[in-house]
Amino acid sequence: MELQQMRYVVAVAETGGFTRAAERCHVVQSALSHQIARLEKELGARLFHRTSRSVRLTAAGEAFVPVARQALEAAERARAEVEAAAGEVRGRLAVGAISTVAAVDLARELGAYRARYPQVRISLRTEMSEQLIEQVRQGTLDVAFVGLVPGARSPGVRERALAHGELVAVVPPDHPLAGREWTDLPRLAEETFVDFTAGSAARRQRDEAFRAAGLTTEVAFEVTTVEFLAKLVRAGLGIGMVPRAFAAELAGLSVVRVRNAPARVERVVWSARGPSPAAAAFLEALGVDLGAGRAEPDPAGPDPAGPDPAGPDPAGPDPAERSPAEPPPGSAVRGT
Repeated sequence: MELQQMRYVVAVAETGGFTRAAERCHVVQSALSHQIARLEKELGARLFHRTSRSVRLTAAGEAFVPVARQALEAAERARAEVEAAAGEVRGRLAVGAISTVAAVDLARELGAYRARYPQVRISLRTEMSEQLIEQVRQGTLDVAFVGLVPGARSPGVRERALAHGELVAVVPPDHPLAGREWTDLPRLAEETFVDFTAGSAARRQRDEAFRAAGLTTEVAFEVTTVEFLAKLVRAGLGIGMVPRAFAAELAGLSVVRVRNAPARVERVVWSARGPSPAAAAFLEALGVDLGAGRAEPDPAGPDPAGPDPAGPDPAGPDPAERSPAEPPPGSAVRGT
């Protein structure tokens, strides 16, 4: 059994076809098919159901692919560790992030990292938090930046809290709430919502706050990206809730803060087996303490949106407001 054969099987499983897998691996399809056939013969089991229209894993294939990924990751890690021992940081840095990440300026940090470690292959993908965490768990990603409900834990990975924040309401400019600085959960519960898919980490942040207040809401439009959420809100189809630190990036919408707002914590997660040399260099550049990368209680970190320029809510102090004792923005992690 060869690593290249495992690489081919994983590529077919991830792309859903032999042609696309061959393109990814930069080989002709006949060579890829031949190597997979040799592996199946050695294993004594078919790994794929092949038809003229689709390719899907057999039960044996479902069992083989996760282990093959681990073997490929271990081989990559072994090579990287040897190079790191010789004073070189090489290999790959596969990063995942939610689209609303605000605790870290990823574009700036990845640019600085590439300038310092030009031999590292960098990739970035954007997905929902739960998908990113699973990909870190499987070894597909090295590091991921996610947004979760405070107190939530992710088995099978190491993690560190970067920053805390709150959700705000976003409404179209002609909405009755537009122009107001503050509102509350009962008033928002009267509205139709555009929100993320049910069960997602992004959706739970809002759902739990309304549930704790004894309120229910109507979600008529479910989306998977904040850009589409904003587009539907601009069209007047409903209102949405997004992280306060990110809301200013959504042009054409009015932002309203919320008393007893849904809370969120941005976390960075990496493999429970420890980061690769390339991932460790990236995390250390961000100021992440790798020795503290457990499921520790969430510290009272800064809101990446910074202090409120509008001042306190005239109706009284908002529990989501930062206290004077909290550290200034940017102290939790470099790049905030």
